[in-house]
Amino acid sequence: MKRNGKMESVTIDSIFLDESLEVRWYKPETFSPLYKHQLCIMQDGNDYFQMGRIATLSDQLHSEEKIQNTVFAGIHYRDRYDRIDKYYPSGKKHEAYLQFLLHEVLPLLEDDLPTLHMGATRTLMGDSLAGTFSLLAAMRFPHTFGSVVMQSPLVDDTVMQEVKTARQLDSLSIYHTIGTKETAVPTSFEKEMDFVGPNRDLQAYFQSQAVDYTYRELDDAEHTWKYWQHDMKQVLIDVFG
Repeated sequence: MKRNGKMESVTIDSIFLDESLEVRWYKPETFSPLYKHQLCIMQDGNDYFQMGRIATLSDQLHSEEKIQNTVFAGIHYRDRYDRIDKYYPSGKKHEAYLQFLLHEVLPLLEDDLPTLHMGATRTLMGDSLAGTFSLLAAMRFPHTFGSVVMQSPLVDDTVMQEVKTARQLDSLSIYHTIGTKETAVPTSFEKEMDFVGPNRDLQAYFQSQAVDYTYRELDDAEHTWKYWQHDMKQVLIDVFG
């Protein structure tokens, strides 16, 4: 498929993680160093580019002027155990991955891209456990990452404890979706989990706080890319329009 925009990538030899990770980013066709851009960093990056069809949607929505200038960047994981280690709050690489994102990925991207260098124009996006990580990272560093998109995040007692001890929630913009059929989801923790109840608890908490918060339930949607991709166009218009 012909792309209007341009995909670029760099491999970072991370001093925090002691491994090499590829960062890919997609510039819109209209990209120019003269324009400032919003930046969206996606965990599960290859999934967003392949199954989420982010590049195709970027082409379409930029050309239709339905989203403002936005560069979409993705970082991927090795396997499901690597996802837990990096994305889950008590994962053994979680802290190192946060530092990698802050001190290696973000400077690399902002050195290459004319961004606004403001937290409000930097979004972290993720599905399932990647959505959980996006929320946790933004809560830890709200002046660096001011916007969160989480599709069907994993929410449990550990995550809720992190949420309830977070400060400066009022500086975040959070966009949250969950499918109504996500009641018995197989997880990387090798057990099935109900995602609907805990996500509704999270919704209730955020709506009781002073936070810019959007919540949508997707009727009959399950915990798969079929439904996340189907909803992706609306997500991008709502968040980056």
